[in-house]
Amino acid sequence: MTGQENIAEVSKAAELFKALGSPVRLAILWQLTQRPSTVNELAERLQVSQPLMSQHLRVLRQHQLVSSTARGQYHTYQLADEHVSHIVRDAIEHTKEHS
Repeated sequence: MTGQENIAEVSKAAELFKALGSPVRLAILWQLTQRPSTVNELAERLQVSQPLMSQHLRVLRQHQLVSSTARGQYHTYQLADEHVSHIVRDAIEHTKEHS
């Protein structure tokens, strides 16, 4: 890997961490490690408005951290892959160790 390719990959990872920088978005991902959920379920569990939840989910989709499945008029959100679960779980475990 060249220096330029390395910088490009590191830049992509930095953008990923920016998306994870919101406590609400990180909480959404933590909830989704437990089970797939709809916008309304997530909004209720995290006590945020449905429009705000939709905005956060849009950011997470743009960064390919979550995906959704349409079921009628509802969309069920889940983690995009197992890597996301590891990132979230490891970050939370790390903070517990150092508290």
